[in-house]
Amino acid sequence: MCYDISFKVKIEQLGDYFPGLIFDEEIEVTFESIDHIQGVAVFGQHPIIYIGREDKLAHCRKMEWSCIEFYVKEEPDFRKRNSMLNIRSERILDDPKSYWYKIRNRRCLIPVSGIYEHRQVSGWKKKVPYHIKPAGQDVFFLPGLYSVAELPDKATGEMIKRYTFGLITRAANDLMKNIHNDGDNKWRMPLFLPLVLSKQFLSEELTEQEYKKILAYEIPSQDLDHYPVNTIRTGKPRPDDKEKHEPWEWPKLPPLGEKNPEYPL
Repeated sequence: MCYDISFKVKIEQLGDYFPGLIFDEEIEVTFESIDHIQGVAVFGQHPIIYIGREDKLAHCRKMEWSCIEFYVKEEPDFRKRNSMLNIRSERILDDPKSYWYKIRNRRCLIPVSGIYEHRQVSGWKKKVPYHIKPAGQDVFFLPGLYSVAELPDKATGEMIKRYTFGLITRAANDLMKNIHNDGDNKWRMPLFLPLVLSKQFLSEELTEQEYKKILAYEIPSQDLDHYPVNTIRTGKPRPDDKEKHEPWEWPKLPPLGEKNPEYPL
């Protein structure tokens, strides 16, 4: 699943893609670009684009990564929150018992400049992270769903609204199968969309048939730029002092789709 993203963007640039975008009061237009945002175990905040329920206009506000159900009265535990980072596209419209079905119309877009996914190489202790993005898109918008829960503030006890989001994933294409090739949720990838479909996903006029077509969209492997990077889940700087999203050469790394000749099993 996708738990790592990059946001090397000035937040005001988002208005170039969505003219008239309203930045909600709690978000700072000086929101800094971040080379690595980790979802799992962190649940950090990220600028999210959504349609206001009252004015029907495009807004941008910070939301926490990992959905909290709107009906809960207490803070979910760590394990529960880790399970709500990603949303399987297959459950949104086809599983009425799913929470995702309940909030299927709370659609949002997650602006990113890249995602990271880890590849298992036979015989290697460390997985190899890759930076991935649609070719020709310096900024792209991953579809998600958002939720709003009212929970007590831990410090004051005051009831506050918590805006949270999850990222939609689907079955992987051939390229991503070779990168995300290990773990309980292997062979999944984010629902990469061209800009026109991202905008359609956010539209208030979206029909159920159009919704289904978007959820079924599979980006061709050749339309994804990808390359290995150095270890990303660390607070230490890279040995070459470059940023996390920049390419890194792993010695003796087998090409994608090939087994390690030194450890073929």
